Amino acid sequence: MPQHETKSCPRCNNFFECKVGSIGLCQCSSIALTIEERSLIESKYQDCLCVNCLRDMKSGARHVEE
Repeated sequence: MPQHETKSCPRCNNFFECKVGSIGLCQCSSIALTIEERSLIESKYQDCLCVNCLRDMKSGARHVEE
């Protein structure tokens, strides 16, 4: 059985379902990141981001830290 996990996005704190056991079905697989974008995200966050934050980071949007 595929492993699915509910996670809290470290960027926005929203919950999402991570499908690490079925990565092709995971929400993150719908966002194509360049090596540079992936490196930037990995340098700032230690865990998976939700699809909305991945889209924001892909588009260059800035998250207002509270």
